[in-house]
Amino acid sequence: MIRCCDRIVGANLVFALQKGDDKHRPYIVVETKIKAVKDSLRPQTLYIDSTIADTPQVDAILNQLRLPYHIIDHSTQLYDIIHNTTDPISSGKTVLFLTQNKGQFIKKCPGTSYYTCCGYHILHIGTYCTMDCSYCILQSYFHPPVLQLFVNFSDAERELVDMFSKNQIVRIGTGEFTDSLIWDQWIELSSQWIQLFSNQTHAVLELKTKTAHVLPFRNIEHRQKTIFAWSLNTEWVIATQERGTASLEDRLEAARQCESWGYKLAFHFDPIIIYEDFEKDYTSVINRLFSVINPHNIVWISLGTFRFMPQLKSIIQYRFPDSTLPYGEFIPGVDGKMRYFKPLRIQAYRKLYQVIHDIAPGVLVYFCMEDDEVWQQSLGYTPLQHGGLKRMLDKSAMLHCSLESKLIS
Repeated sequence: MIRCCDRIVGANLVFALQKGDDKHRPYIVVETKIKAVKDSLRPQTLYIDSTIADTPQVDAILNQLRLPYHIIDHSTQLYDIIHNTTDPISSGKTVLFLTQNKGQFIKKCPGTSYYTCCGYHILHIGTYCTMDCSYCILQSYFHPPVLQLFVNFSDAERELVDMFSKNQIVRIGTGEFTDSLIWDQWIELSSQWIQLFSNQTHAVLELKTKTAHVLPFRNIEHRQKTIFAWSLNTEWVIATQERGTASLEDRLEAARQCESWGYKLAFHFDPIIIYEDFEKDYTSVINRLFSVINPHNIVWISLGTFRFMPQLKSIIQYRFPDSTLPYGEFIPGVDGKMRYFKPLRIQAYRKLYQVIHDIAPGVLVYFCMEDDEVWQQSLGYTPLQHGGLKRMLDKSAMLHCSLESKLIS
């Protein structure tokens, strides 16, 4: 059963939704150096799980978004609607499903024993994204992909408090199955996590994003227990493969703002795309990064080359017909993903690591999902020689974010 409401809900503002009529849509002008992102998608319709339809969290989102909504009893009702559209991947970005996480909010990162894993944890707050990157693994990970937010926040908080009580350092983030900051356009979500983390000394929260949506976090007491992290890429990759994301300039400006508010930062060059003159372009990005950000405030930088599940190739070809990404020199990895030939990866890593190291020798640089041979040939050592990758990252988090040093074994 689907129960519908075709009226927009909002304080002192209730009017019928007219398809294609933009003149009634309210907007707020905020003075900032960051430009608006025009091509990002946003939900046009809400679907609400009937089991949480009457909760304060849902009421708050309804008042903020002011969209028509449908109350459904089973998620399959929405999945069937999305699946039957001509482009389910795009359609899934135009609806927002408010539901509850019936499993665990805190999960271990789904790494593999074949490659060096960093011991990361995931705070599973929702799925999918309003931006549209050609290489996004979520296009083939969810069937169908649907933008959904888990609103049983109190259950997540209980799990986090229990995690804080354990005698160990934990690095955890919300950006594994979604972009960390897209939700804060509609609800004060990340803000509540930042405040919760500020009251303990065992864990750091990493918020990963391709947006520049940081103004809500300006005046929050964070005690440096939250790391704001940006995925960075070349201007060519951003322009051709990352629809609806913030520009490189805006990402760096947002990072500079967070740094000025006392937050620690991280940056992820992942995926690194190999194309003609890619080394020159990535070198330019690195130079621009360090012209804006003080290296002492960077907790870590990760490097990872483009890799993908085989079924993603046909999705990219269909949705991004002008993209050349699927036609690189790839071979199947031991984890089943397609990867650039190892010599190509090593060459890219050596070059980019050297550029970073020459400017900021004290910044920890690590690889995402690579084996010891790649580490040894690219950097001259393996993580095990430094106590393992988890210990390397935990130590950097401890030094930058004032975690308890006695927790480092």
